[in-house]
Amino acid sequence: RFLKETRPALREKHPEMSNVELVKKIAGAWKELPATQKQVYEEARKTDWQRYGEQMAAYKAQLTPAQVAALEEERKNRLAKRRSFRAKRELTVLGKPKRPRSGFNIFVSENFQESEGASPVAKLKQLFNAWQKMSGSQKQPYLQLAEDDKVRYENEMKSWEAKMVELGREDLIRSRKQSPRKKTAETAKQAGTAKGSSHGKKAKSKLKKSEE
Repeated sequence: RFLKETRPALREKHPEMSNVELVKKIAGAWKELPATQKQVYEEARKTDWQRYGEQMAAYKAQLTPAQVAALEEERKNRLAKRRSFRAKRELTVLGKPKRPRSGFNIFVSENFQESEGASPVAKLKQLFNAWQKMSGSQKQPYLQLAEDDKVRYENEMKSWEAKMVELGREDLIRSRKQSPRKKTAETAKQAGTAKGSSHGKKAKSKLKKSEE
């Protein structure tokens, strides 16, 4: 509410400010606001929230169980998207290196402007068809650049992950996230080896009995 009330006047007073700068200035003004004035806004916020809850309850009371379930599913999807957006934004702020590009991605970035097509989708389709028709030798320069980009990514990720460890953000390190998957793969491999060994022993046993 304080932001909503303060923003228009501040925008008119400082038209040169970006939205981020404007919000920072409003946040600073909020910090300097006397406790008595803050209390007025807090009480208004509580009243607004209570009114919203009552209106929502009245709205849900008119819905069928199926509609309530659909509404809840939509709410969960919105929350999931919001969490995903925040996670991506956090990684950007923390300076996580960009993932390596494929040979096709590099080919597209270098030829997109000159490609034929009335729309971006049409251009991309034309480039995809051109890529499909290219020989291995024609693709090789782009594939080599992609390999170089993988090396760049790995080197940058090692430095970035070391920095995350220093910041106490081990949850963002790849090895910790990938270890269960790796362990599962190794377990499956061991199981396959053991199974193959078991089949081999059974076959040898049958052969020995037939010889007897």
